[in-house]
Amino acid sequence: MSKIVSKAEVFATNLLSDNDNPRYLYHNLRHTQRVVNSTKELIEGEKVNEIESEILLVAAWFHDLGYTISYENHEENSCQMAKDFLAEHDNNDSFMDTVCSLIMATKKDYEPKNELEKIIRDADSSHFHVKNFVATTELLREEISLNGKKNYSSAEWREGNIALLRSKHRFYTDYAISNWQKGKDKNIKKLIKAKKKHSELIKKESLKAKFKGELPDRGIQTLYRVTLQNHLKLSDIADTKANILLSVNAIIISMALANLVPKLDNPSNDYLFYPTFTFIIFSVVSMVMSILATKPNITSGQFTEEEVTTKKVNLLFFGNFHKMKLEQYSWAMSELIKDKDYIYSSLTKDLYFLGIVLERKYRILRWTYTVFMVGIIISVIVFGIALKFYGPERVLELPVMQP
Repeated sequence: MSKIVSKAEVFATNLLSDNDNPRYLYHNLRHTQRVVNSTKELIEGEKVNEIESEILLVAAWFHDLGYTISYENHEENSCQMAKDFLAEHDNNDSFMDTVCSLIMATKKDYEPKNELEKIIRDADSSHFHVKNFVATTELLREEISLNGKKNYSSAEWREGNIALLRSKHRFYTDYAISNWQKGKDKNIKKLIKAKKKHSELIKKESLKAKFKGELPDRGIQTLYRVTLQNHLKLSDIADTKANILLSVNAIIISMALANLVPKLDNPSNDYLFYPTFTFIIFSVVSMVMSILATKPNITSGQFTEEEVTTKKVNLLFFGNFHKMKLEQYSWAMSELIKDKDYIYSSLTKDLYFLGIVLERKYRILRWTYTVFMVGIIISVIVFGIALKFYGPERVLELPVMQP
């Protein structure tokens, strides 16, 4: 490193270190060091000669020192500070003028005219390609606000950065285009993604605000939820009861067929015919009624557009749409979601028809249990009568006819 660059580094570092103004969150020593390091990287990448390298590095150290004087016209102040410093160290006018022109080239929207100006502009905007670009640029937003320039919202600042990186800014040197453009593109994608996420959040909040006054209170929502859950539990209980009866009667019939029916071939067991027949008949009837209690009823599975627009179809029950195409059902559901009254009317219909199904199940189950109970009682009575009056003892007492 040349002596003039070393002296410029010491001068700039001391000045920025002593300037502890809390309003300068972005334009501080850390920013200047980053620009200097980026300048060194570009000097090496673009293979700049030693004299021009000195000029670039001195300009990089001085380019934002004007902020220590005023937030306004800082480039002009930086240029004057550089001239005074270089004059003290006996640099020629050409060196000073070139350094000053490079500092002025960092002005906003300036279009570089030569290779050195391209390098200093790329170095000054090198943070556009780094991973922590968003955090870095937030410091600049806060600095602008603290200095009373303008208060940008997060959305406004993000939108401005997207426009800047997409349309207004570009890297000029071949090295920056080859090595920094990809990082810049990634940062653009991050900003766009954050913008979409923010837009979706705003949309959700607006919908919440729109329907906040229209939605029913928590008590009504809890009423629907708890009632639907209770209906489903009762339906499960009914199915379980029917399955129990079905299993018990199946066991009874299988045992009767295995143990009683084969004995009926023997004339001495004729008295068992009517009790066995009664027992099996009641068990079969109980099984049939248990099946009827659990047998599902499927509707047509189709609805018309008119039924949706007139709110006559319940889209929450699968039996009303299982034959429809996905596109038609999606359209119908979108219509349902738009209309709060339609939603709660569908929930009410769902509750009502679940209640109808439950009434049918429990009515059939009640009769099934009654039939099963009566069948057991009658079968036992018939067995008793048969055993009493037509049992084996009675068969032995019958007179034997002599030939």
